[in-house]
Amino acid sequence: MSLLLSRTLAQSSLLLVQRISSRRPPTVPPRARIKKSHRLVAALQTARAVAQCSAAMAKRRPFERLPTDVYPVNYGLCLQPDLVNFTFSGKLQAMVEVTQATNQIVMNCADIDIITASFVPHGRDEIDATGFNYQNEDEKVTLSFPCALTKGSGVLKIKFAGELNDKMKGFYRSKYTNTAGETCYAAVTQFEATDARRAFPCWDEPAIKATFDITLIVPKDRVALSNMNVTDRQPYPGEEDLVEIKFGSTPVMSTYLVAFVIGEFDFVESQSSDGVLVRVYTPVGKAEQGRFALEVATKTLPFYKDYFSVPYPLPKIDLIAIADFAAGAMENWGLVTYRETALLIDPKNSCASSRQWVALVVGHELAHQWFGNLVTMEWWTHLWLNEGFASWIEYLCVDHCFPEYDIWTQFVSADYTRALDLDALDSSHPIEVNVGHPSEVDEIFDAISYSKGASVIRMLHNYIGDEDFRKGMNAYLLKFQHKNASTEDLWECLEQASGKPIATVMSSWTKQMGFPIIVVEEEQHGDDRVLNISQQKFCASGPHNGEDCPYWMVPVSICTSEDPTCSKVQVLLDKPQTVVTLEGVGPDQWVKINPGTVGFYRIQYSSAMLQSLLPAIRDLSLQPVDRLSLQNDLFSLSRAGTISTVEALRLMEAFVNEPNYTVWSDLSCNLGVLSSLLSHTDFHEDIQEFIRDLFAPIGLRLGWDCKPGEGHLDALLRGLVLGKLGKAGHKPTLEEARRRFKEHVDGKHVLPADLRSPVYLTVLKHGDSGTLDTMLRLHKQADMQEEKNRIERVLGAISPPDLIQRVLAFALSEEVRPQDTVSVIGGVAGSSKHGRKAAWKFVKDNWEELHNHYQGGFLLSRLIKLTVDGFAAEKMAAEVKSFFESHPTPAVERTVLQCCENILLNAAWLKRDADDIHQYLMQRKAPPV
Repeated sequence: MSLLLSRTLAQSSLLLVQRISSRRPPTVPPRARIKKSHRLVAALQTARAVAQCSAAMAKRRPFERLPTDVYPVNYGLCLQPDLVNFTFSGKLQAMVEVTQATNQIVMNCADIDIITASFVPHGRDEIDATGFNYQNEDEKVTLSFPCALTKGSGVLKIKFAGELNDKMKGFYRSKYTNTAGETCYAAVTQFEATDARRAFPCWDEPAIKATFDITLIVPKDRVALSNMNVTDRQPYPGEEDLVEIKFGSTPVMSTYLVAFVIGEFDFVESQSSDGVLVRVYTPVGKAEQGRFALEVATKTLPFYKDYFSVPYPLPKIDLIAIADFAAGAMENWGLVTYRETALLIDPKNSCASSRQWVALVVGHELAHQWFGNLVTMEWWTHLWLNEGFASWIEYLCVDHCFPEYDIWTQFVSADYTRALDLDALDSSHPIEVNVGHPSEVDEIFDAISYSKGASVIRMLHNYIGDEDFRKGMNAYLLKFQHKNASTEDLWECLEQASGKPIATVMSSWTKQMGFPIIVVEEEQHGDDRVLNISQQKFCASGPHNGEDCPYWMVPVSICTSEDPTCSKVQVLLDKPQTVVTLEGVGPDQWVKINPGTVGFYRIQYSSAMLQSLLPAIRDLSLQPVDRLSLQNDLFSLSRAGTISTVEALRLMEAFVNEPNYTVWSDLSCNLGVLSSLLSHTDFHEDIQEFIRDLFAPIGLRLGWDCKPGEGHLDALLRGLVLGKLGKAGHKPTLEEARRRFKEHVDGKHVLPADLRSPVYLTVLKHGDSGTLDTMLRLHKQADMQEEKNRIERVLGAISPPDLIQRVLAFALSEEVRPQDTVSVIGGVAGSSKHGRKAAWKFVKDNWEELHNHYQGGFLLSRLIKLTVDGFAAEKMAAEVKSFFESHPTPAVERTVLQCCENILLNAAWLKRDADDIHQYLMQRKAPPV
């Protein structure tokens, strides 16, 4: 599954506002730092204690997995949705095995009414159930029988009914507008992690696999899809408007991968080079918007077949755009569901970042067809195996399909650094989390499972080498196909293929929280450079002060100025400290640790080593990804208090000649964080001037219009830079944005798709009620969801307090799809100090409605993070903590703790560095003496 939490940050030019809210948790290497106030230290210690307490409570939450005395072999499932009354009826005939005599069957069941149930032992008479005992908190039902069901096979028959809910989970209704402008509904599914039980009674655990024979009774003018191809379609007896559609038997699979969709759709189709029928289903009249995804899918399937040396195991695959959809996409076997914005591309109205986003999400979900669907995690503890792997290989796939995207450099900004930020917190969690109760599962669909998981897989791939990695993956998929596996099973296969101690190395990364900072000192000995390299846990809240300092098995690569692209030495740092001698490295050469930024750690260089690297930033001799990581590490060190933030700002000024989009994107994000922090001061305008000075030269070089020979990355960079300059109040940019916006609105000259976000953002930031009225009108007129989302994300940039309230009210209106409300509120919170306060009050005032919308899932976590992460006062941390103590929501406990910790860290940063930053910014403006 691709989550918006995890994936949208890759769309830098689309999410300027939200990236400002994307906090950069600091990290603290073992150097002297300025002491915090006793009060703040106490507050941070309280946050740690609360985190530990919460973790202990989660472990104690009572939960038992389903009994093993009865298990399914095949589900014969027939469902009839009612798209008028929003209900459905169903019949289940499950072939089961009774492994030991029992007079009850325990299954998962939630929000379903069982009407009748019976059991037919093989060759014997039917036995009616005498009672249904629902355990609602555990989402289980116990079917009781008057006598023991004897060991052997039989058929469990259940008639049941349920509601087509509006919660975007289980079997639910999705609202859309048809070509005649009428409101209509589709019936769709979202079962991961534990919501198949809302569509039919089942054994809803990933390890309890079975085959499925699905039948749908639907209106004859609707499209009906499921995991497999249609095998039969007949008029439904007695109902001339209905048809009965039967689908082929599925392979053995987990319940969370079952899917069915009933609605109005068009499609485009093709066939991959290896013979798989691929269709992309779109809203009616928009079939051509599925062409780009179709191209990506037909290239991707053969790529994965070749990479894994295992063919795609189903006869077809459908990709379908769903109007109301909480996640980015879901990898249901043979029927992958997507948000419209994650699948549809209009050649004229879609921007470059949207095409890239669609390519990544398609690559992610199709990877799951092997890694997750063919071989499935044994329990949710191993979720990261599915998501971390897919989040890594989607980049490998996109790099294969679109080498011009320079996608691996973007990975470092979009995934790698985000994972470092989150994992530096005391309230982070290991990659592998012991999951018990279903309410705990949603919490681990986060940047640790996805982005850290992807980052350590990338590090492992580099450590093993591609050839041995592919051998190990092939062995793993063949050994466990149609079965379940654990993390250790993967390590064993990779170890056998590579001959390296994979389990020992990787357990240090998956079983313990956090990561190291690598501290490097150097000495010149004749013609040799001697490096003293040490590691220590990197903590956002201060130096690690526990009795036992953890350490990692760290693959450390080292390059020099002789060849910045190639490692001169590679060592496995398996202890706290080591000495490495680089032969033939003279005093005039620089040394860089972690070339390519593949190892998952931060680096602290000695002052002399850092100074020697600065010219390599200016003359671009360092690789872009290494220029990016050097800046990102230094920014994090400054936020941690190890160095002054002024040093990080001075380093940023060295990037004035930088040509690379992703480097600018990361700089932009960090400056956005700093701008958000300084919004709590009276010199916020001074940091805007710094931003204008830094971005103006690249803005001038790029200009407003696409030049001959420019490509994908140029389009991304132009949107990023113009948006940054416009938001910071750069007058020439503001004037040109207003001129082009007026021509766009008047229909004289339609804005190119890549310029819409920066222009909309700029005119709103410096606009009035008329600007907001115009933007809301454009939103209402937009026929494409991408355009609606583009506007929704920037509406919060409006400044007047009364207009901010209008935007917040709009967020919960019928004009905004439920999954997009989060973007509107988050945009308000990320735009200004006043917006943050207003958004937080709005969330508190409307908590019941918002909670009901999202039912405690990951969208609620994302809403909380976007809303409160930018505060920088201890009293606000206390307020946030107090609110959620009085409004307990188990699925967001960890997010709340992380937000409170970030607020306290922001407060420490502000107290420590505000005066120095102000002085530096004032000195920059002073005329030279």
